[in-house]
Amino acid sequence: MTNSLEQMRHKIAGAEQLESVVRTMKAQAASSITQYENAVLALGDYTRTVELGLIACFHQNKPLISKTPDPQNITAIVFGSDQGLVGKFNDQLAGMVKTALHEESGTKTLWSVGARIGGHLNDAGLSTEKTFDVPASIAAITPLIGQILNECVRNAAEDDHTKTLIFYNRLQVGSIYEPTNQQLLPLDTAWQSGLRQSLWTGNALPEILEDKDTPLLSALMREHLFISLYRACAQSLASENASRLAAMQRAEKNIETLLGDLKQTTRTLRQNAIDEELFDVIASYDGASRSYR
Repeated sequence: MTNSLEQMRHKIAGAEQLESVVRTMKAQAASSITQYENAVLALGDYTRTVELGLIACFHQNKPLISKTPDPQNITAIVFGSDQGLVGKFNDQLAGMVKTALHEESGTKTLWSVGARIGGHLNDAGLSTEKTFDVPASIAAITPLIGQILNECVRNAAEDDHTKTLIFYNRLQVGSIYEPTNQQLLPLDTAWQSGLRQSLWTGNALPEILEDKDTPLLSALMREHLFISLYRACAQSLASENASRLAAMQRAEKNIETLLGDLKQTTRTLRQNAIDEELFDVIASYDGASRSYR
């Protein structure tokens, strides 16, 4: 009985340590969600600045970058996770990628941001050509996006019949997220036409003090692509931490239930041990009384 009580105490101590780890991970995930959400919100002003620059260019009759007809090759960039304990975060995204690419024709090339999402894509029958590490902080997002953007531009320069798609989980409300995708290249002509038709907010019309053949428009388009990739990465990281937070909440609840059961079992074992000792004392007393008589 003593050994059983010692085993139960050891199990309770282990469960309490695990509960402490889970609470720490919950706090880190909650803090990270806020940081990445703020990073997405911070893109708003910068996005508006880039759009104003594009509107100014289009008002000067700068040429639109036309959409490449009938792309033959597909490059899919999938933002997932490097770490586990994220529930169905990678499973759902990999399922969406498989469904979306099944509807596309031509050669398909996949780049994964995160080793785990790469494994899920492989399990779904999709092989990844390149794998990038998931940024561990907000400061690490910019270098990663710069690297991916350079690869995208290089691909587009080598083959103008390439369509580039990005897949990622987008945070909704609380810990709810959903897989989504976006066409990165070729640039959407409807979006460009909308900017061209936008009215200038100031009284004076903008004027570009450069020839129309200068690289200004290309530079602004590059910034637009950077913003799209950055937003996708930050949204993915926020969703990953939201999924991890939900997983830790479920784990914490299960641990609390387990601890309750272990403590109840320990109390029962302790009470049984006390009862056995009392029975032994009473039995010894009865035996002694009979001998005395």
